[in-house]
Amino acid sequence: MKTKAKTKIKHSMGDRIVLFVIYVIVIAMVLLVLYPIVFVISSSFSDPVAVSSGDVWLWPVRPTLDAYKRVFREPEIITGYLNTIFYTVVGTMINLTVTVPCGYALSKNSLPGRGFWMGFFMFTMYFSGGMIPTYLLVQKLGLYNTRTILLIMGAFSVYNCIICRTFFSGIPKELEEAAAIDGCSPFRCFLQIILPTSQALLGVMVLYFAISHWNSYFNAMMYINKQEYKPLQLILRKILVEAQNMASMLEGGADEEYAAEMYKTAQLLKYAVIVVSSVPVMILYPFLQKYFAKGVMIGSVKG
Repeated sequence: MKTKAKTKIKHSMGDRIVLFVIYVIVIAMVLLVLYPIVFVISSSFSDPVAVSSGDVWLWPVRPTLDAYKRVFREPEIITGYLNTIFYTVVGTMINLTVTVPCGYALSKNSLPGRGFWMGFFMFTMYFSGGMIPTYLLVQKLGLYNTRTILLIMGAFSVYNCIICRTFFSGIPKELEEAAAIDGCSPFRCFLQIILPTSQALLGVMVLYFAISHWNSYFNAMMYINKQEYKPLQLILRKILVEAQNMASMLEGGADEEYAAEMYKTAQLLKYAVIVVSSVPVMILYPFLQKYFAKGVMIGSVKG
């Protein structure tokens, strides 16, 4: 059997120094990104006294689950999780249904009034009616205290539409022309030819929209008053604010030791809340990372 000879690439001393510096920079950047995550997770499992005194650096000190017990003691947590999952899944589907076809249409030079519609959409990126008129409009439409408002509010993203338009502009026109010759309608061409070749774009759009819905709390705080409709972020905010208010009320009172304990618990809850709200997104990201690295550069290819 013949064995292939392995050719070794010889690097000069200058190349080795450059590679060493690059490796050091990359490792340093990884540590800068990774350490805050490890610190937050370790702090959420550590004793409140150790966290307040600064004894937690890398690993949990005197591990405890008190913060998580306090967070999941609230019966609204499960409801908040289910609401947020519903808003994220359904809202992302609505975002994709509205934004991606619009980006595809705007990528066509044959679209009547293409420049006008693009300018119209761009105008909405910088100017809006304002918070109070929007609130009054939501009330007039009967959308206040409904799940629908959290699904349709911001259903169309101009920025993501521009990304979609840029991506679709790079698809060879010959592909669609060949489909048209074979009798394929534009709608069918979009569904069966364009979308299957746009996995990188769709992966990035799903990640952008899903994270936006998962972390969203302002719209819910403005337009949702019913407890059973509130997303996870508002529930966690309520737990954290209540703990901080309790510590503030007890501060300067007779039981200063108990007030100090409540203050430490409130500080510890911050880390537990961050972990509880971030874990699902961190689990989702690795599955979309291969598309994200390619798709994030889409907007830099063409204007």
